[in-house]
Amino acid sequence: MIGIAMIVREELRKMDINQMLEKVWELVTIYGLKVIAAIVIFVVGRWIARFISNMVRKMMRKADVDQTLRKFVANMTYIALLVFVVLAALSQLGIQTTSFIAVLGAAGLAVGLALQGSLSNFAAGFLMILFRPIRVGDFIEGAGTAGTVEEIAIFTTTLTTPDNKTVIVPNAAMTSDNIVNWTVKGTRRVDMVMGIGYDDDIDKAKQIMADVLARDPRILTEPAPQIAMVELADSSVNFVVRPWVKASDYWAVHMAVHEAIKKAFDAEGISIPYPQRDVHLYQHTQAD
Repeated sequence: MIGIAMIVREELRKMDINQMLEKVWELVTIYGLKVIAAIVIFVVGRWIARFISNMVRKMMRKADVDQTLRKFVANMTYIALLVFVVLAALSQLGIQTTSFIAVLGAAGLAVGLALQGSLSNFAAGFLMILFRPIRVGDFIEGAGTAGTVEEIAIFTTTLTTPDNKTVIVPNAAMTSDNIVNWTVKGTRRVDMVMGIGYDDDIDKAKQIMADVLARDPRILTEPAPQIAMVELADSSVNFVVRPWVKASDYWAVHMAVHEAIKKAFDAEGISIPYPQRDVHLYQHTQAD
């Protein structure tokens, strides 16, 4: 009897194993192909997304679109296509993408409320890249900072100051205030004020300053430099000296012209007065 029971138990065990193997094979047959198909969709779809992104970048390069805009559009194209590929792969596995999209939408709304500042920077960066009020290499003033634009990213703009400091400005701060672009026109006017003494010859001083400007090859002839008396100050007769130069030559000319005019005035006996005060003393004799 014991031997018969053992034989029956062994037969039942074998039957369970066979059924389990059949069940596993059935699952592999049903879902294995779906998993393989989902993997193929993801791999091929990602390759296609990258290919289309590169094609967009090449087409924009041929159209001579700004480099920053090319990079932004290409990245956004790749991300959008990749999201579509992931959803297609999940759908192949039998996952309900409708509910998945709803969950993503709710999560996106929550993240958006938590990252309002970042989203405003993103929107500002998109507008800057689209309308291009500034470009890489421009010298600008914005958000309380002056410097050369090194990079315009999605969330921030990187500037390099004249003393070689790197300043990273949030895009929202950059677009919420006035932006002064000193480079976009290609030329700049150097505004200087020169003073001479009241006893000096006005016409001679004007000619000396005109000769100094004419000797500097960096100063443009068109528009012509302006030299004009602008003020009868307390201790000096002031002239405005306004030559035009290339934007890249601004500071070099600004410093060189000041030095050259000072030396020319000294050589020709033209005084450059400085504020001074005359004190007169009066003595009063006291009567007996």
